[in-house]
Amino acid sequence: MEKSEVMITRELEKQIEQYFFKSKAIILFGPRQSGKTTLVESVLARQKESFLTLNGDEADIREWLNNTTSTRLRSIIAGHKIVFIDEAQRIPGIGLTLKLFTDQIKEVQVIATGSSAFELADKTNEPLTGRKYEFQLFPLSFGEMVNHHGLIEEKRLLEHRLIFGSYPEIVNSKGNEQKLLKSLTQSYLFKDLLMLEQIKKPSLLDKLLKALALQLGNEVSNNELAQMTNADAGTIDKYLDLLEKVFVVFRLPAYSGNVRNEIRKGKKIYFFDNGVRNAIIGNFNFLNSRTDIGALWENYLISERRKYLYYNEIDRPTTFWRTTQQQEIDYIEADGQRLYAYEMKWNSKAKVKFPGTFLNAYPDHVTQVVTPENYEYFLT
Repeated sequence: MEKSEVMITRELEKQIEQYFFKSKAIILFGPRQSGKTTLVESVLARQKESFLTLNGDEADIREWLNNTTSTRLRSIIAGHKIVFIDEAQRIPGIGLTLKLFTDQIKEVQVIATGSSAFELADKTNEPLTGRKYEFQLFPLSFGEMVNHHGLIEEKRLLEHRLIFGSYPEIVNSKGNEQKLLKSLTQSYLFKDLLMLEQIKKPSLLDKLLKALALQLGNEVSNNELAQMTNADAGTIDKYLDLLEKVFVVFRLPAYSGNVRNEIRKGKKIYFFDNGVRNAIIGNFNFLNSRTDIGALWENYLISERRKYLYYNEIDRPTTFWRTTQQQEIDYIEADGQRLYAYEMKWNSKAKVKFPGTFLNAYPDHVTQVVTPENYEYFLT
């Protein structure tokens, strides 16, 4: 179960509640230990209707819910109006089971959570076409923490977030962060991956994760990663795809528009959580003794911005910009024809000049430098 010692209200709670009893399944994705179970339990505690919780980690539950019938499901439900299926990706045939709920037992609201998008999403996509609402939960966001204990306190904890990240258990376990992060990365986060037949070389997964962690903030290619890990580019691409689907990393593609020498197929790869990245390379040193502070700052801001856009249902393509002459902008969002260009600088006094090539090619632009002094405006 994913419980926190201190209850922190999640931004998705109200969104999910709005979709109850609309004759569709509610599916909640997110990495292990991100608080999915706690979130659903918090939502259910406010419901007037009775609910039943079923855990896909339990063998008898998997047996009962696999290859079942609507008659059998009604006997399991026993009059409850809400059914919560936790770790649903562990149940074979869960897609068809959820379809039975939405088609044959419409008066019951079913909620399912899963920690691996490639399993639960693959099992539910076709059976639940037009029959589901999907949500994604991230580790705790800057906005959630500001709402919890205020802006001043959260800004005071910035160094802690850059080093240890924002997983609920980490946030609630002051003084025990290193041990918990090592356990998270070694035992939980990659559990779904290592159970897959596609992951035939766990040692390659370790090498790839360390390579990505050390290349943080830099443009990477599958060929370069293949050379660094003694693998082939096709395998690297497959492993990157799987790492995205268990919410460990995400890709930021290159922006291309009007400039002839723009890099068009490049990508950067960021971690969903700074603490996981630091655990992979075993570096929890304070910021004043690190050489990667710029990369940590960039990863934190871009991952937090990703949470902000998702939770606020803002649909903007996100990219970075670079030319073959090494002109670069850290992060870009497109809102129609208008481009919002951001440079992330840990040193608030650093002088920043946005490339004239970009400014001239895209006159409808807004530029901003994000520093520790003003980052709350970027994330709220």
